[in-house]
Amino acid sequence: MLRPIVLLTAGAFASAFAQAQDAPKTPAVAKTQDAPKAQEAPRPQEVPKAPEEPKLVPAPAFFASQDPIEVTLTTNIGNIRGDKGADPPWRQAALSYTAPEGNLVTVPIKARTRGIWRLKWCDFPPLRLNFSGDKSKGTIFHKLDKPKMVSYCQDRDGYEEYILQEYQLYRIYQLLTPVSHKARLLKFTYVDSGSGKIRAKRYGFLTEEPSALGLRLGGKVLEQKGALPGDLDPYQDALFGVFQYFIGNTDFSVAALHNVELFFDNVGEVRPIAFDFDFAGAVNAPYAIPDERLGLQNVRQRLFRGYCDDPASYAKVFALFNEKKPEIYALYADTVGKLMDRGTVRQTLKYFDEFYETINDPRSAKRSIIESCIGRR
Repeated sequence: MLRPIVLLTAGAFASAFAQAQDAPKTPAVAKTQDAPKAQEAPRPQEVPKAPEEPKLVPAPAFFASQDPIEVTLTTNIGNIRGDKGADPPWRQAALSYTAPEGNLVTVPIKARTRGIWRLKWCDFPPLRLNFSGDKSKGTIFHKLDKPKMVSYCQDRDGYEEYILQEYQLYRIYQLLTPVSHKARLLKFTYVDSGSGKIRAKRYGFLTEEPSALGLRLGGKVLEQKGALPGDLDPYQDALFGVFQYFIGNTDFSVAALHNVELFFDNVGEVRPIAFDFDFAGAVNAPYAIPDERLGLQNVRQRLFRGYCDDPASYAKVFALFNEKKPEIYALYADTVGKLMDRGTVRQTLKYFDEFYETINDPRSAKRSIIESCIGRR
């Protein structure tokens, strides 16, 4: 079953700037027809105020480390797997882990299913967790609210590899720009509270919530469909599009907010944020099939689907990728990279090599990226 890819749509977009800034408006004063006109005293020239520096809030400490954590997720797995509707209920659950002091810490939470496509395909669905109240205070999960949990799809080693691959893409995106979601890898033991039995032991990860991302960067993440090229910061938009091309992802739409979020800073600049990379060619999951309208044979075949931006922005983005190349490749040799199959690592780095050949050949970069963009400015 194919995910629909929505191309550019029209929409009223400018109103989101006011929402992002929360600027108070001065009420209009009604005129009285018979009132005599008073001579106004000359006023000093008003100097526009510079926007206040936003108060930045650090990301939860949970995301400060990249070291995987072993945790146990306990919930009624039978009920969770049966929740496939558009508005699933919150189910009782708990997360447990062993603290550095050696004691077992258990945090009561709630969980519910999310998404559409993977609910039908996967043995275990993706979840959203709810750390409501102060129950997580004093634990590693403190200050998390309702993060997304990316879990295994099928209880097989190959599918666990796809989890690690997607997690690496979040890490790469963080290397390239802070306007991206932080993520943290966990080794989950899945326990069915109905039977008390262990159902699986697989890696998964939690991602930073949009509200936390906005606070960290001093702005807001808003849902505003209809964004067109001229609405977005040119450099960040170019980076967004080139990153999607780098990982071989076509499963997104900025205008329709499909696997895309929009960050508004305190002066009204808008920057797109990519997320959800399981359909990317770099992951190469067996269920990932490109939309037939794109004319691609498979997800490993790259196609640039970013908006058009000025050549200077693309040049800066290509330079950034070249600068970060050693750090990107090093992710596949560090603690997390060593969890991956060596053959998968070699194939992934070879796939990345093809991207670097493209951006460092002016003709190829022009043909495959700059002239293939969507929506001329």
